[in-house]
Amino acid sequence: MTKIVAKPFLKWAGGKTQMIEQIENLLPENIFEKNFTYIEPFVGSGAVLFWMLEKFPNLQSAIINDINQDLTNCYISIKEDVDGLITILSDWQNEYYLASENEVEKKEYYYAKRTQYNLRNSNQTTQSALFIFLNRTCFNGLYRVNRKNEFNVPIGSYKKPLICNKENLIAVSEVLQRVEILNGDYSDTLNFASDNTFFYFDPPYKPLSETSSFNSYAKDEFNDLEQIRLKEFCVKLDNLNHQWILSNSDVKGKNPNDNFFDDLYADFNIHRVNARRSINANPNKRGKLTELLITNNK
Repeated sequence: MTKIVAKPFLKWAGGKTQMIEQIENLLPENIFEKNFTYIEPFVGSGAVLFWMLEKFPNLQSAIINDINQDLTNCYISIKEDVDGLITILSDWQNEYYLASENEVEKKEYYYAKRTQYNLRNSNQTTQSALFIFLNRTCFNGLYRVNRKNEFNVPIGSYKKPLICNKENLIAVSEVLQRVEILNGDYSDTLNFASDNTFFYFDPPYKPLSETSSFNSYAKDEFNDLEQIRLKEFCVKLDNLNHQWILSNSDVKGKNPNDNFFDDLYADFNIHRVNARRSINANPNKRGKLTELLITNNK
């Protein structure tokens, strides 16, 4: 049998699948010569995590974290109750496909699930199934909440989206047995660092414009002050001899006079890499742009 390699189980704004090669090119070679700890303080869809787990069998331990508790609970559910999750998602996929034959019924089904999700009174496995269902059926796979932490993305236009990818969920569950899952502030992950640790940061990006902000995936905004606090944390890691890579938007690519990140990370190595914008209400505005990969590699 062909081994199924674990891949992200969510669609995610800013997912890093397309940037794996650029990230790989900047990895510190020496750290992977012996057992090491991998820490990802903003895990999102986990594209880099799953790649690291597959690429480096000598990875001693992996720690992931996210401030979004609904997201981290989803990881925990896949790790601890993947069979229960698959059963629920499979049933809902069949029901959604039937409902999709009638546009009114399809919308009613989606918005009923969204309401159920926002009540947050289901058991953890069911709540996680709702999280995945909405991600696979909502507009562009966008995750967005308001200040009441209510998911408010409208229904997507997919005819028959793959809601239950059984084989991948099982593969994800298997690799997550090697991973410790945290929910809290990114700075708490330092408590899990070892002598040989590599951090990859993929924080909510600084918006390129007022209408392009997708960082409201937690009820509290990740603003410029938070970006500065994160840089200070990276300085702390550098002083402790931990190696790291951080990704973010290239605001200078949008506005040549915007030196926010160039000034903020002036003491580190800033690389501009090509990326592709995949989430935009206007398809004509999706396309190539540059993003930043910043590292403290010497």
